[in-house]
Amino acid sequence: MFDYESLRIIWWGILVFLICGFAVMDGFDFGIAMLLPFLGKTDDERRVMLNTVGPTWEGNQTWLVTLGGITFGAWSIVYAVLFSGVYSGLLLLLFALFLRPVGFDYRSKLANPAWRSFWDWGLFVGGAVPVIVLSLAAGNLMIGLPFELDNDMRSTYTGGLLDLFQLFPLLCVLVGLALCILHGGVYLHWKTEGAIAQRAQKVIGLSSFLFVALFLLAGVWVALGLEGYKVTSLIDTTITAHPLHKTVEKSIGLWLANYGNYPLLMLAPLMTVISALLTPIFTAKQHSATAFVLSSLAMIGAIVTAGGSMFPFVLPSSLSITSSLTIWDASASHYTMKMLLAATVVFMPIVLAYTTWVYRIMRGKVTIEQVQANQHTMY
Repeated sequence: MFDYESLRIIWWGILVFLICGFAVMDGFDFGIAMLLPFLGKTDDERRVMLNTVGPTWEGNQTWLVTLGGITFGAWSIVYAVLFSGVYSGLLLLLFALFLRPVGFDYRSKLANPAWRSFWDWGLFVGGAVPVIVLSLAAGNLMIGLPFELDNDMRSTYTGGLLDLFQLFPLLCVLVGLALCILHGGVYLHWKTEGAIAQRAQKVIGLSSFLFVALFLLAGVWVALGLEGYKVTSLIDTTITAHPLHKTVEKSIGLWLANYGNYPLLMLAPLMTVISALLTPIFTAKQHSATAFVLSSLAMIGAIVTAGGSMFPFVLPSSLSITSSLTIWDASASHYTMKMLLAATVVFMPIVLAYTTWVYRIMRGKVTIEQVQANQHTMY
């Protein structure tokens, strides 16, 4: 059906697709959670905000589970090195995500203002911390993680949680926060009306320009101050390669090499900037659905920009550059990838069709009147 080289590229594409799917679908959930304590001035307004994502947030979060499963199946070495190395960061992510189901389900069980305020801030943490952790992870992937592989493919990771908080990853955190707030504000404007929608429109304008400025700053940093990686030896992409049987070069500007090799890749950062700048314009014209598409394209463009810059690297190593993992030496076997692809071809369209159907059924705005009329059935 497909040769080994083609399957590796296909699965790299599927990995990027799942990351984009998670970012687009859960990004506005996180954004709305971060805006909850600030844009909702009354309890009814905050309940309206929660119920814009109430029917769908759990389904959106399963994209992260799928992403982890696919990484385990198609890129098992990457899964082993990454999950064991940054275990404390993953635990922080999971504990923050625990606040989301509890906050959604129990916030409105009691009418006590202190109780509800506590869970509002709990949901804020459940939205902000995952964005911070995942953005830190993205930034650290670009500078490389401190791990080394031995001849038996055992990984030694020498860093800790605090080592992840370096300057470039922290810039990536600001980029991620601004983008998710933009995306959440757009969805909130689409799904609400009145005062909440007006406040969301102001947030969209501010976060759009802030995101573009931070994104461009990150691009300049990558070009002029960040060391990239490049495989300098020949790799047979048709066989199972050993990660240590290659030579790697590391120097400033190498992450931009792919833009010269594949000029079409320039469309990704261009799409990111243009989409983000157009988002508040279409929001002001009350074209909310178009604005949501544009903020989604900005999210996708930012991810493809980072992934395209790193290709073919999946997990660079700052400790032993030869141990860096690429799509050519970190993938599962040819047979495994064929079987996984067959399952994906069958089940992914079902998942996408079901997701589309759910959003179609749940379309329409959420109003204060709806919340007041359904005190015990809505969040």
